[in-house]
Amino acid sequence: MILKSFTIPCLGLLGLVLWSCGSENSTQNERNTDSTTTKTQNTEVMTDVHTFAQPQEAAMTHLDLDIAVDFKTKKIKGKATLTIDNKTGTETLFLDSKALKIEKVTLGEEESPAEFKVAPSFESMGEQLSIQIKPDSKLVNIYYETSPEAEALQWLNPQQTAGKEHPYLFTQSQAILARSWVPCQDSPGIRFTYTAKVTVPKELMAVMSAENPTEKNEKGVYAFKMPQPIPAYLLALAVGNFEFAKVGDRVGVYAEPSELAAAQKEFADVPKMLTAAEELYGPYAWGQYDLIVLPPSFPFGGMENPRITFATPTIIAGDRSLTSLVAHELAHSWSGNLVTNATWDDFWLNEGFTVYFERRIMEAIEGKEYADMLAYLGYQDLESELESMGKDNEDTRLKISLKGRNPDDGVTSIAYEKGYFFLRMIENEIGRAKMDTFLRNYFEKYAFKSMNTERFLAHLKETLPETDKLNLKEWIYEPGLPANCPKIEPTRFTEVDKTLKTWTEGKAAAALNTKNWSSHEWLYFIRKLPKKLSQEKLKELDEAFGFTDSGNSEVLAAWFVPAIENGYAPADAAIEKFLVKVGRRKFLIPIYTALLASEDGKAKAKTIYQKARPNYHFVAVNTLDGMMK
Repeated sequence: MILKSFTIPCLGLLGLVLWSCGSENSTQNERNTDSTTTKTQNTEVMTDVHTFAQPQEAAMTHLDLDIAVDFKTKKIKGKATLTIDNKTGTETLFLDSKALKIEKVTLGEEESPAEFKVAPSFESMGEQLSIQIKPDSKLVNIYYETSPEAEALQWLNPQQTAGKEHPYLFTQSQAILARSWVPCQDSPGIRFTYTAKVTVPKELMAVMSAENPTEKNEKGVYAFKMPQPIPAYLLALAVGNFEFAKVGDRVGVYAEPSELAAAQKEFADVPKMLTAAEELYGPYAWGQYDLIVLPPSFPFGGMENPRITFATPTIIAGDRSLTSLVAHELAHSWSGNLVTNATWDDFWLNEGFTVYFERRIMEAIEGKEYADMLAYLGYQDLESELESMGKDNEDTRLKISLKGRNPDDGVTSIAYEKGYFFLRMIENEIGRAKMDTFLRNYFEKYAFKSMNTERFLAHLKETLPETDKLNLKEWIYEPGLPANCPKIEPTRFTEVDKTLKTWTEGKAAAALNTKNWSSHEWLYFIRKLPKKLSQEKLKELDEAFGFTDSGNSEVLAAWFVPAIENGYAPADAAIEKFLVKVGRRKFLIPIYTALLASEDGKAKAKTIYQKARPNYHFVAVNTLDGMMK
């Protein structure tokens, strides 16, 4: 409801944040477009091009939610109360909103009416919500409801769940989708604590990225508290018929009843991962570490929501062979959740560090040969991405410019794998002991703060001056992969190469020595298969190793690509079943890409996609719709 119109900034203006070098507790949103930082006296001024907020004027410091989840209307409805720090005595608070229906806004505990305006939608950013406040305003109450098409929310009917009896809801707020279910200042550089009361159907349970219940209650009303400050993209909610099981003193898992025992067994090594992580880079700062196994439409392998990782069921392989993904999400508890990229242009600071940390955890648990397999597969992904994008593409830089674009455009192997190899290059130059000391101190010094590329480089130069001789700027600001990228030579893959060679020279697939292979060796084997394979050869492999019926989603998804490229019809039904059921974007893109490469495959892809699209989250649909044009 618009009570009265008042002047608001142009939609093209960018949210700004001031970071004071002398303040340890100040909210920080360090944004740097075009690799520049403006300095005003002792303050750095940076911009986040993906928020309408003006937190240098007034910033949210706490969020209190009182919301109800309605599966019939596919809406969340209630009140968001924002505690704000009005730094300049401004009379306008700017928030991010996307397709929210704002019913009314009030100020303070006395709930005096406030004027507000919702501007027209602007690109992927949604709408600027402007609220007239007073210079001494501390609380802003926003009564609102979400749209049934809210991009962060996926509403699942019972048939889309494991139990087939109850509906399900989960959120995916990264990168800028939190604004589609909560009016907020939706920037990775703005942190706030939160509390929440969430009302759900009595037969269901709710969990959030906060302190969580472990049992259902009779009323269907759940209270949550997140005492550590987080950015909006880490706001998370899941509602469904799930149960909790302990995995260790500080680790647990939520899953639908039919999947709980398998999930508990699959994650048995997670307490070891947590211990290994702490031994490397310091205490875990979030209290409890839990996981929730979501329905298969979840678009990612995992999402590092604090205290509770949202995980795809595709990592439940029955042999713990895919749980390096958990190590990745756990590592985010330090790199990303604790020290956060200030803007989405600096996304590599989250993911490159996390991949490095993940592989160090896996090395501590499984040994160097195992970690090197992961690193080499990552290098293959990076090479494939560079080939696809073009090695001179500006988006193959670590620090990229996403101005005027959806920040999801930056979610590529560049941030993850080029970022990893950048850090591994530094480790090779300075030694592991120095690298570990540097990272441990880095996480401690910048805990619960934001980091941008330029300040990281300054910190690196100050802390490790010997790195100044390295080609750091080439790695970060130039496209492609520098010549001093570390080389990985996993000895276990050497044996796979020999095995593959004997098969191509005529040895029967069933006679190959593959007894002790991990999923990573199988993945490497499939990737190294000749591009052209006869139907007989494909059938031989399939009968010997059961690829088309594999219960390992990584192996299965990899196998589908050569099967499609070589027209292996026995896999067609399994491919369609997989694409309709699984919404993990990592798997969908290469499979649909292979289908779309031929006229016959293009027709199949569009038929399958029409059937599968309702099962996919907006994040996946946003990518795949473009591919299908």
